[in-house]
Amino acid sequence: MIVNYRSLTFSLLFFLSFSHGYGTSHFLASQTPLPSVSEAEAENVAVFAPDYNEGPSFAPVVGNDSESSSLVLAAKRTYRQDPLNGFKRYSGGWNIKDRHYWASVAYTAAPLFVIAAIWFLGFGACLLLICIFHFCCKRKPYGYSKTAYALSLIFLIFFTIAAIIGCVVLYAGQVKFRGSTKKTLEYVVYQADTTVQKLQEVSNNLATAKQISVQKVFLPSNVQSDIDNVESKLNSSASTVADETAKNSHDIRDLLDSVRLALILIAAIMLVLTFLGFLFSIFGMQVLVYVLVIFGWILVTGTFILCGIFLLLHNVAGDTCVAMNEYVQNPAAHTALDSIIPCVDKATAQDTLTRTKEVTSQLVEVVNEVITNVSNINFAPAFVPFYFNQSGPLVPILCNPFHPDFTDRTCTAGELNLNNATQALSNYVCQVSPSGVCTTTGRLTPPLYDDMTAAVNLCNGLENYGPFLAELQDCTFVRETFDEIYRDHCPDLQAYSKWIYVGLAMVSTAVMLSLIFWVIYGRERRYRIYTKQSDHQSLEEGKDAQDTRE
Repeated sequence: MIVNYRSLTFSLLFFLSFSHGYGTSHFLASQTPLPSVSEAEAENVAVFAPDYNEGPSFAPVVGNDSESSSLVLAAKRTYRQDPLNGFKRYSGGWNIKDRHYWASVAYTAAPLFVIAAIWFLGFGACLLLICIFHFCCKRKPYGYSKTAYALSLIFLIFFTIAAIIGCVVLYAGQVKFRGSTKKTLEYVVYQADTTVQKLQEVSNNLATAKQISVQKVFLPSNVQSDIDNVESKLNSSASTVADETAKNSHDIRDLLDSVRLALILIAAIMLVLTFLGFLFSIFGMQVLVYVLVIFGWILVTGTFILCGIFLLLHNVAGDTCVAMNEYVQNPAAHTALDSIIPCVDKATAQDTLTRTKEVTSQLVEVVNEVITNVSNINFAPAFVPFYFNQSGPLVPILCNPFHPDFTDRTCTAGELNLNNATQALSNYVCQVSPSGVCTTTGRLTPPLYDDMTAAVNLCNGLENYGPFLAELQDCTFVRETFDEIYRDHCPDLQAYSKWIYVGLAMVSTAVMLSLIFWVIYGRERRYRIYTKQSDHQSLEEGKDAQDTRE
C-alpha cells in the first residue's frame, strides 16, 4: 500500500501527539547524523522545575536492521528527569508511545499537581478546623485592626481584578488556540485530500490506458496485468487515506469543540464565582460566602489540575514541533514520527512509478508501430483496412522518454516530443470520404489522429505524475507537510496554548487567594461591626450612668 496512514494528525500539534496509529514502513538505507538543536529551541519549553532541558546531543541509534537507521528526535529538548526511572534523565527523545517520555514531560507540570494537592488537603483541613472552633469553642469577638481590615479589603479587590484578567486571558487564549488548531487541521486535511486526489488520478489514467487502442492495437496483456495489480494498490491506498482523514478530522474537531466548551465554562464559572464572592463579602453575607468558599475550594483544585494538563500538552506540542523540524532534515531515518504519519512503502511506490513509465513507453511504442507500419506505408487499395490512400510527407515517430530499463532517455533528431506531439501530428491529418479514405494529402485519418492524441495525452498525464510518485517514494510530501507546519503553524499553536495555561494559572491563583481573603475580610468586617457596636453600647452606658449621677 502506497501510504500506510492509520491516523491523520498533525495540526494540530496536540492531535499530532494524541491521535496516532500503527503502520508498516520501509526506509532508505542510511545513517544520518542528528542535526544540532539551537539553544532557543531547547529552552522553548515551559517548566516549573529547573534543568529539565539541559543535556548532551544524541547521535542516531542504529537498530538491528542494517538497512535502516534510527533517529532520536528532539533529544536535547526532551532530556528531562524521569520519575519512573529513579529521576534519571530520559534520553529516548520524542516518542509518544514510550511511557517514560510521558512521565518525563508530565514531571514538568508536577509542581502544579502538587499545588493542587496541597491546596485541596491544606485548605480542606483549615475549613474543618474553622468549623470545629466555630461550633465547639465559641467566644466573643475581640477588637479589630484597622490596618488588617484595610489590607484585607485591598487584597480582596486586587485578587478579584486579577481573577477577572485571568478569565479574559483564558477566554482570549482559547479563541486564538481554536483558530490556530482549526487552521492547522484544515491544512493537514488539504494535504491528505490532495494526496488522495492524485492517487485516484494516477489510478484512473492507468485504467484508461488499458482501454486505449491505436488502429485496434492495445497494450500487451502482461502490461495490462501489471496495471491491474498497481491499480488495486492505488485504490486501496487512496481509500485508506480518505477514510482515515474523514474519521480523524471529525474526531479532532469534536475534541477541539469539547476543549473549547470546557474552557469557556471554566472562565465563566470562575468569573461569576469571583464576582459573587466579592459582593457577598462586601455586603457581609457570610453564609453565602462560606457556600461559595466550598465550591471555590473544589473548583480551584480542578483548575490547577487542568492547568497542569495544559502545561504538559504545551510541552508535548513544543517537543513535537522540534521533532518534526529534525525529521524534515532526516526523512529517510527511522523515527518515532513514523507511527503518526508513516513514510511510504518504497517497494510499492517504486513499482507504481515503474508501471507508469512502462505504460508510457508501451503506448509510445504502440503509436510508433502504427506510424511505421501503417501510416508511413503506401498500401495498395486491396490492403484493407491498412489502405486509406496515404500520401504526402512521412509522419515522424514519437520520442520515447524512457530506455528499456525505464531510465530517462534524450530525444533524437526527427522524433516528436510528447509535449507538442498532438499539434505536430495534426499537420498530417487528411480529409476523408464517407468510406474513410483520404481525399486530400495526409497520412492520418481523423479517427486515427484521435486515437494517437488520446495515447499522447495519457502519456503526458502519466509523465506529469512522475514527480508526485517520486515524492511518495522519498517522503518529500511528508517533509514538505512537516516543514510547512513547523514554519507557519507551530509558533501560533505554542503561543496560544501558553495563553491557556497561563490564564488557567492566573485564574486558579487569583481565585485561591480570593477565597482566603473572603474569609479574612469577612472576619475583619464582623469584628469591626462588633467593635463599633460595643463602643457605641459603652458610650450609651456611660451617658446613662452620668445622667443617673446628675
